[in-house]
Amino acid sequence: MPSWHPRWCRVPVFLILWCLCSCLPSLQASLFGKRELPKLSSDELSVLVSGVPDPVDKLDPANPASHLSKILIPRAPDTENITLVRNYIVSTLKKLNWEIEEDEFTDDTPVGRKKFTNIIATKDPSASRRLLLAAHYDSKFFPNYPENQFVGATDSAAPCAMMLDIAETLDPLLNDRQKRLEKGLLEDDDEDIADMTLQLLFFDGEEAFHEWTDTDSIYGARHLAHKWANTYQSSLNKRRLLSSQETEISSIEHLILLDLLGAQNPLIRSYYPDTAWMFDALVDTEKRLGESGAFEHGKEKSMAAGNWRSWFVSRDKHRSGFGYIGDDHVPFLKKGVSVLHIIAEPFPRVWHTLRDDASALDLPTMRRWSLLLRVFLSEYLHLKPEVLGKREELQETEEQILPDSNSHTRYKKNGSEL
Repeated sequence: MPSWHPRWCRVPVFLILWCLCSCLPSLQASLFGKRELPKLSSDELSVLVSGVPDPVDKLDPANPASHLSKILIPRAPDTENITLVRNYIVSTLKKLNWEIEEDEFTDDTPVGRKKFTNIIATKDPSASRRLLLAAHYDSKFFPNYPENQFVGATDSAAPCAMMLDIAETLDPLLNDRQKRLEKGLLEDDDEDIADMTLQLLFFDGEEAFHEWTDTDSIYGARHLAHKWANTYQSSLNKRRLLSSQETEISSIEHLILLDLLGAQNPLIRSYYPDTAWMFDALVDTEKRLGESGAFEHGKEKSMAAGNWRSWFVSRDKHRSGFGYIGDDHVPFLKKGVSVLHIIAEPFPRVWHTLRDDASALDLPTMRRWSLLLRVFLSEYLHLKPEVLGKREELQETEEQILPDSNSHTRYKKNGSEL
């Protein structure tokens, strides 16, 4: 795999800083800089590692009911197949009662005018701030057989399946945090994060139709970044008072973009100084999980405690800000959004070939990614994973008032008299 390709943009540090500083001040930059995330206990980590849903069930391409199997088909923009995939993603998230917006638009491409649809799923639309987790769900367009059977397993079916797994895993924890907020039970250190929600963003049209250029690539991201930068928020739907100049894009605290993941032994680098602390937090999460033995899966012993190797390139060995890889985050970066780009570099050897199919994926690797993201996002959002493990116990001990038609006697849930 060559080290240089169209998506690599080697930009001088001063130019990147000038670009960022010239953007209007963003809410995420004003509220949070580097900060320490509350670390989950070993018991809480165990809940996320062994809890329901099992990431293997959701990410196994050999399981026809898995999220990955539903996505792992040719799905170029404006085709029947991408509609099938979009409907599956939307229906999965609607079952969790997330608010869904299908952002439809048309644009000119080198092969004619095409329709695109971004999928935006928001856990709590009333929250004033958002942490975005994103990936593209389209596969690259090829005009002729057999290349038009390209399924883009690492690019980016696996990341999309991981996002659905994350949504299902964290949904009850987000519900619990919302209940604690409504009852005034949040701890003092939760106040900063109480008005932030998780938003999932599935971009359409990331791939170029011919060659990667500024106009033939990231169609969905370019459209949505422009739209959100020119859409002002309604203070009636927000819990906090907003300035009249606050746009949808200014409510993004960070954008975490996943791409080219799922193959064995990826190398992940830190590209931006303002999210270096998030990169370091991921490294710390990986270390704690790896040392606990959480990465070991089945007969796979290379990830066992004492054997596993880090996927993250030390920031001492990689100059952050030297350049970036062109991807869906760039239009948001140019508008001042803080970005953590999680992408394998060098790219998988199968990149943009028919070999980027199920055989390119490694199930223990995908499971490890899911566990890393479960823990990192839980700590970022101040979630309480013990809710997953103790839900039945809490339900058993919770008192429920049952009206009796013949008396005023009150009963506990288990039926004993109060």
